[in-house]
Amino acid sequence: MDIVGGFDVHRKQITFDYMEMETGEVHRGKIQPADRENLRLWLECFTERFPGQDAAIAVEATTGWRYVVEELLRAGIEPHLAEPAETRSLQGRKKRAKTDRIDAGHLRDLLVIDRLPESWIPPQHIQEIRTLIRMRHSMIEERSAHLQRIHAQLFHNGYPQERNLLATERRKRLQSLQLPAASRKVVDLSLAMIEHINEELEPIEAELRAYARAQSGCKALMGHYGIGELTSVAMLAELGDTRRFPSSKKAVRFAGLDVTVHSSDGKRAAGKLSRQGPPVLRWAAFEAAQSASRRGSPDHSYYVQTKERLGGNRAALSVARKLLRRAHHTLRELGEEAISEPVRGRA
Repeated sequence: MDIVGGFDVHRKQITFDYMEMETGEVHRGKIQPADRENLRLWLECFTERFPGQDAAIAVEATTGWRYVVEELLRAGIEPHLAEPAETRSLQGRKKRAKTDRIDAGHLRDLLVIDRLPESWIPPQHIQEIRTLIRMRHSMIEERSAHLQRIHAQLFHNGYPQERNLLATERRKRLQSLQLPAASRKVVDLSLAMIEHINEELEPIEAELRAYARAQSGCKALMGHYGIGELTSVAMLAELGDTRRFPSSKKAVRFAGLDVTVHSSDGKRAAGKLSRQGPPVLRWAAFEAAQSASRRGSPDHSYYVQTKERLGGNRAALSVARKLLRRAHHTLRELGEEAISEPVRGRA
């Protein structure tokens, strides 16, 4: 590679640091403002300045990486997407203030010595469906927050706890409860927000389900007991090309479902879930694992035995790890077909 560099991307500017490998000359600076048009102009000047030379640029996989990678590819520059947490850990203990310039140089150094912890750059259709499934997850969490707000108001005013408040009969009773004016406003507004979220979720979920029925990787994942249309999309979107994981244990670690161990240079308590990975993937694995409580599940006996020793939640987590390992192997065996574009019109 003739030129190797790093971009530190922020909303206001992109800090660059690249080196000409033959001469060792280093170039640093900023691209302002940080938007597609200005980056494209800078890259055009860059390619004119170094015609016919091969270049590689590293970018952290944080907000904004998508358009940066797209423009790098458009300019004929090889993009490298860096995993943020591992990249940060390779800086070691900081002895000086963290700056954008240092971060860009750190990315460039890791790329030069071939130690950059790479993230997967998904194809366009995976990026699109990942955005939708993450949006759905956020909307579900927002809906749950409104429901919890209603429960809090009812308890605050002395009413007994009830499950499934949104069922038709209980919702009618909820409307007739005697509440102070402010509490009534909170309950009514929360109910209206839940209705609005449900309306917006309907077309999104319909699109996600149609994608699952048409995409090869999703259809293969749905062959495993407990993995449905929405959870299959979430697993495919977040796991992606599992050939990049050397083992199924790495897929579990990527999801953040591995258990932490004591480390002298870390601050995390041992014996806890690491939770270092996509939250949507953890949700999908745990949601699918809940089905192990059913008698027809192939993991039912394992679930029951683990539940007796450790409790229901930890038993479900154990099954979730099993499902992730199976998903890893399933997608890996499919190869390129696992991440192929869906064939529309086929269910």
